[in-house]
Amino acid sequence: MPVHRPDHMLRMPTHLWPYPRWIAHRGAGKLAPENTLAAFRLGAAHGYRMFECDVKLSADGVPFLLHDATLERTTNGTGIAGQQPWHVLSQLDAGAWHSPRFSGEPLPTLADVAQTCLAQGWMLNIEIKPTPGLGAETGAAVAQAAQALWANAPVAPLLTSFDPASLSAAQSVAPNLPRGLLVHENWEGAVDTARELACTALVCHHALWTATAVQQARGAGLRTLAYTVNDAPTADRLWAWGLDGLITDQVHEFSPV
Repeated sequence: MPVHRPDHMLRMPTHLWPYPRWIAHRGAGKLAPENTLAAFRLGAAHGYRMFECDVKLSADGVPFLLHDATLERTTNGTGIAGQQPWHVLSQLDAGAWHSPRFSGEPLPTLADVAQTCLAQGWMLNIEIKPTPGLGAETGAAVAQAAQALWANAPVAPLLTSFDPASLSAAQSVAPNLPRGLLVHENWEGAVDTARELACTALVCHHALWTATAVQQARGAGLRTLAYTVNDAPTADRLWAWGLDGLITDQVHEFSPV
C-alpha cells in the first residue's frame, strides 16, 4: 500500500531552498560543547537559525548526537558509543570536557533537538554519522525518526552523510526528505554519486570547491554548500562563486544576517 505523505514532505525542487546561507557547525561547537543543546542555544544567541549536528544510534536504536565513534573526547564515558544502550549514554556528562560552566550538559537525543528546533523556529542539518559498519541501519533509522519528528514542520531537516549506504537507506525510508552528499577529499565522481542518490545538495570541504566545480554541480541541479569555513577570505571567495551555504565554527566572527 503506498504511504501517504503531506505535501510539504515532497522532495523539494532545487529552486525551492528554504535554508539560510550560514549554518553553525555542531551548534556553536567551539564556544560550547559540540552537539549539545547548549551549543545550539549559544549559536542562536549569535543570530544563527540553522545548525549542523551529527547523529548516530545507541545499541538499542535511539538516535542521539555525537560526532566520534568513541566517547572519550567529548564525554566522561569510554568505549564505542554505538555499543551502549541509551540509558547508559543518557547519564554521561557531555559538557565538562569543554569548560566547567557546561558541566553536566547531557547528550541530547534527536527527539530533544527536534523539540527545541521546532519550538524556536530553528532549522537543522542532520549529518548521519554511523558507527562503523552500521551505515544502512543508521541511515534508515535517522531518516525515519526525522520524518516523524518534523512531520508537521514548515521546513524539513537536511540529511547529509559521507556514507552513500546511509544516504541510500535514508532515501528508501524517507525519499521526500532532502539529502546532501558530503565529500572530503575526492571530487571525482561526486556529482554523479549525488545524482544517483537523488540528492538535493553537494556539501564539500571548502578546499574542493572551484568556480568550475560549482558550475558543474549547479548544472546538475544540485545546491552547493561548504564546510568548515572559518576565515573571511575563504568565505568571500565561496560566496563570489555562488555557493548556497557555508558551515562554520566561527559563529562569533561571521554574522548570519
